[in-house]
Amino acid sequence: MTAHITTFGVLHGDEPDASCPIRVDLTTALRNPADDPAMIEMTGLDVRVRDHVMNTPGAVEIRDQALMDIKEALGDGEVQVLVYCRGGRHRSVAMGEELYDALAARGVDVRVVHRDVEKAVVR
Repeated sequence: MTAHITTFGVLHGDEPDASCPIRVDLTTALRNPADDPAMIEMTGLDVRVRDHVMNTPGAVEIRDQALMDIKEALGDGEVQVLVYCRGGRHRSVAMGEELYDALAARGVDVRVVHRDVEKAVVR
């Protein structure tokens, strides 16, 4: 069982795989750390940003729904997952890392690519 998770920002170009069966759209969901000047240059790989995102009302429910969808799709042995926000540095990366941790703890082989995490903050 392998889950391939790709995080990205919709403002940095086309999505990586238009046929991907599982999408987690965070473009308008959750608090955006980019709105906080103290976190704007940080990424979802930073604990402070990840905590900020995951402490947003509804974040745990979004994560848990994605995990259920992934679990169902893994019956086929392999699944592609897209997690995206506007810039691809904060919310999508934090959620991608949350999914990685939860799946790895369940013994799933997980591969994560954060496509846009190193790109400039979209202002």
